[in-house]
Amino acid sequence: MAVKIRLRRMGAKKTPFYRIVVADSRYPRDGRFIEKIGTYNPLMDPPAIEVDVEAAKKWIANGAQPTETVRSILKKSGAID
Repeated sequence: MAVKIRLRRMGAKKTPFYRIVVADSRYPRDGRFIEKIGTYNPLMDPPAIEVDVEAAKKWIANGAQPTETVRSILKKSGAID
């Protein structure tokens, strides 16, 4: 099972915010997920980022692969180097 850390789109039309979730790569973008580890709101200035750093580190240590966007968010929050 390939596990990914990726964004799940939430919010109304034209006002998105995202949850950072751990999900099986076979599931759809907004489908079932394993665990929610944070949120990302790009509409705020500066963008609001909340990440459970311990959970992110645990999942990466167990082999979960973050997407490119999530990798940059995790770097900004200090979860990865």
